[in-house]
Order: sequence, then structure tokens, then C-alpha cells
Amino acid sequence: QVQLVESGGGLVQAGGSLRLSCAASGGTFSMYAMGWFRQAPGKEREFVATINWSGYLRNYADSVKGRFTISRDNVKNTVYLQMNSLKPEDTAVYYCAARRNQLYSTNSYDYADWGQGTQVTVSS
Repeated sequence: QVQLVESGGGLVQAGGSLRLSCAASGGTFSMYAMGWFRQAPGKEREFVATINWSGYLRNYADSVKGRFTISRDNVKNTVYLQMNSLKPEDTAVYYCAARRNQLYSTNSYDYADWGQGTQVTVSS
């Protein structure tokens, strides 16, 4: 089991940027594909971005494509989500998740380990 701790959330104006980080411990980080998901109040958790073990393969939700970038550092055991051109509809709790497989997935059920989440609030 891997432990995940997110950081970097906060309050930002529309059009601004934030960089989320997720530090992993307790497992072999390079054996895991990683994902970011988010949940807004009153809504179901939704997929945001995912990356395979090496970092060469990535996938994004249509709603964030071109604005968000997922990356990872297998030396620092950390995955990042760079969020640019933020919109009020990006407001949510953002969760980092680890998949016990080197291939990425957009399905939350494929992820066994989750962080506690970090709040992102975008004001208009």
C-alpha cells in the first residue's frame, strides 16, 4: 500500500494557475500509474488526468485538455498537476490516486490508494 499526500491547493482568480503536488511513500513509486481526480460539491468524483509509470503516456479529461498538465518525478516519488487558465468550474477537491499497475486508467475503480484531497477554489 502506498500513502499519498497532496499539497498546493488554494484560492485563485479565474485565469490564474496552481500547481498541485502528490508525494508518495510506502511503495515502489515507479510500479504505479498515477491519476488526478476531482469532486465538486454535490457532484460525483470525476477523472482529471492520468500518467503511466514512465511518464511518457498521459491522458486528460476533455474539460482540462490544453490547460492542465500531469507529470511525475520517479526520483522524488511525486506526481504533479500544473493547472493553467483556471475557471470557476474547476473548483473542487482534487485527489491523487495510485494504480497498482504501470498502465494508466481513466476509471477511478482501477485505483486502490488515494490521498486525502486538496481544495482548489477559483473565483470569478
